[in-house]
Parts: sequence; structure tokens; C-alpha cells
Amino acid sequence: MSSPTLERTLSTTKTAAATARLAPARPAVPPELRITDNPAAAVLRAAARGPIFRDIAAQATGLSIATVNRQVSALLTAGLLRERADLTASGAVGRPRVPFEVDTDSYVTVGVHIGASVTRIVAADLSGRILGGLEIATPQTGQDAALTIVARSAKAFLDRLPRRRPLWTGVALAGRVDPAAGVVDHPRLGWQAAPVAAVFSSVLDLPVSVSAHVEAMAASELLLANREPGEGPRPGSSLYIYARETAGIAVTLHDRVHTPANGPGSIAHLPTGSDADCTCGRRGCLEATIGERFFLERAVRRGVLPKPEATRRPAITDLYRAADAGNTTARDLLLERADILGRTAALVRDMFNPDRVVLGGQAFTGYRPGMERVAQAFAESTTLPAADLRISRFGGRVQEFAAAVTSLSVFYADPVSAMRRATRTAR
Repeated sequence: MSSPTLERTLSTTKTAAATARLAPARPAVPPELRITDNPAAAVLRAAARGPIFRDIAAQATGLSIATVNRQVSALLTAGLLRERADLTASGAVGRPRVPFEVDTDSYVTVGVHIGASVTRIVAADLSGRILGGLEIATPQTGQDAALTIVARSAKAFLDRLPRRRPLWTGVALAGRVDPAAGVVDHPRLGWQAAPVAAVFSSVLDLPVSVSAHVEAMAASELLLANREPGEGPRPGSSLYIYARETAGIAVTLHDRVHTPANGPGSIAHLPTGSDADCTCGRRGCLEATIGERFFLERAVRRGVLPKPEATRRPAITDLYRAADAGNTTARDLLLERADILGRTAALVRDMFNPDRVVLGGQAFTGYRPGMERVAQAFAESTTLPAADLRISRFGGRVQEFAAAVTSLSVFYADPVSAMRRATRTAR
């Protein structure tokens, strides 16, 4: 996903950061990880599925036709919707019915997922469709330099979309996030009170929202996954469990992601019974057992993968290929990890007893035979009745959509107000 242009940009980032004139930092805007009852937001969500007539929008949202007409007019004025006169219903008596849809051509938001080792940068239109993206290695430098490098990479990427007006930046990452201040503590990266929102808003001159990444992944299931027309809030609760390089959980209650004031809960150090050494000083912690870096080190020690070289480091896909090619040690390693993930998911499910459990992250989805083992281990380990267990609708792209929803959630909560803020000149 990267490009030579981006690589050249990265090679000069430090010099550019020192000499470029930056915009004044804007205050962080907390993301809205929920489905709101704002009528304009309801109309915008209905239009995100494609062209829709006003009467159909009224049925889908439960709003009166008069309310829909007012909201459509406001959203057209704001530039968020456009009418499709070319799709006007013919043969109707009276005023022609002209459908409307979200304007997916004029604007773009930029989403950034900062992982422990890989950072993804994506562009999304207002319907939540990802237009393109790239991956870079997460800079292992001091936090200010690392943030500047990533922000300037996002700026270089946006510059390749000159026909679209950028509106918002969303940054999703692990650690303890203060969404109101836009600062993050990220122990894995060694960041403390890292000024994420301030750096990104200065470099891109856009409003910035910052979210804990697993909470954002849960929100993407709410706001970006297509539902049937007219499907309202989903009652009950959902438990979202994420596992890749890190592991985390988020809880959704009645179409609102629970965002604890003290930060998300952690499952990183749940005991698994493995012999993996954890950075906390104990053995068998979940992240130290299933995290990709630790897991690959284990595969190297067992001789499944070659030792890292200066120009080539083993990747998790190498382990998948070895298992698919018949390497029984690779297969056993992956199935062992799947067993641990399934048992852990069952343990956490039994603690919360949600109505649904959603599994996301490449540790769950990367190796298809492992998905069956996860489900089997879950069913054998839970002490409660059978659960509604499902895989994230975004598969191996959960990080991208977590970044995208962080950049879009404010529009989906109060679109007219968000558009005013997005188009206001920074002071």
C-alpha cells in the first residue's frame, strides 16, 4: 500500500517538521461512538446506503415526512447531500419525486490507526467507504517525533487527493486515551501524555478526534456496517474482543459504545497457562502469548521460521503459508493460539454475559482453520448457554475502519454542526 512518493516524504520528514510553518492547534473533538437521535443524523445515515426518496427515508428513520424534508434541505445547504434529478421517478402525479444521497465525491476524511508496529492511513468518503490507504512502520522514536512523522505521512497522502476537500482527522490507537484533551498514554510505544490531537491538527489544519482503537472498532460495527433499511437501534449489549499485536475489549449498550472515564478495561494480562514471558514480569499473559511479535519469536525458536535478517524479518503470513503447506508445527502453533483465544473469549463473555460477542483482529481472522477452533474452544469453555458469536464484518480491515469511524463519527452524530466546525477557518 505504500508508494515511492511516500517513502521520499518520510525520508525528509524530520527536516520538514523543523522548518515548516504549522497551523495553530485546534482543540480536540471527542468522537461520538454511538447512534444518536439527531434527525439530521438519521437522514444522513439513511442516505449513506445510496439514493433514497423522502418518503422512503421517512419510513426508514421513523421521522415524519415534514421533518425529513426540513433535514434534507439543511443537509443539502450544508453540502452533505446531493439530489439525483437523473433518478426522478417518472409517471407520478403531482410534484416529481427526486431522490437524494450522500455527496461521496466532494469531501474526504483521513483516518489513522497507530499500531504497535504498523500504522495505517486511510481516506474515507462521507458514506464510510474507504477510498484508499497505505501502511508505514510505526516510528519507534520519541513520541513527538513519531507523531509528526505519522501526521506528515497523512498530509502527504491527502495531497494525492486534490479534488476532494478534507474535513476531519480521526486517530485510533491502543493505550489510555483522553478524547477530550486528545492525549494518549501508550505503554507499548513508551508514550506518556502524547499530544496526538495537537500534533495532527497543527500538521493537517483539520479538526481531530482521538479514540481508543478497540472502542472505535466496536463503533464501526454500529455506524459503518450496512443494516437493513428501517432497522433501528439494536437492543441489548455487545462485547467486542480484539486480538492481534495487542488485545482489548469494548462493550456496546443499546447502540452506544461504553467509554469509561478512566479508559478502557484491559485483558492484556489475563493468564492463559502458557510459558510466554511477559514484559510485566509474569508468565502466560494473554498479549505475550498471542501477540504477533511474541508469537513469531516462538515460531523462530521452534524452527518453523528462519531467524530475522537485516533485510527480511519473518511475518505472520509466513507462518500461515507454512501451515497451509503442511508444516505440522506451524499448524499446531496456530491452533494452540486459537484454543487460547477461544477460551479467553469465553471467560470474558461469562464475566459480562452480553447478548452478542464480536471477534475482531487478525489473530482471529488471519488463519481460517483457526476460526473454527476458536468457536469450538469458546463453546467448550463458556459456562453460559450458547452465545451469538460472530466475526467482525470488516475481517482483516478492522484497523482501517476503526480509523475511518473515528474521523466520521461526529458527522454521524450531528452532521450540520460538524460541517460548520470542519469548514471553519482555524484561528
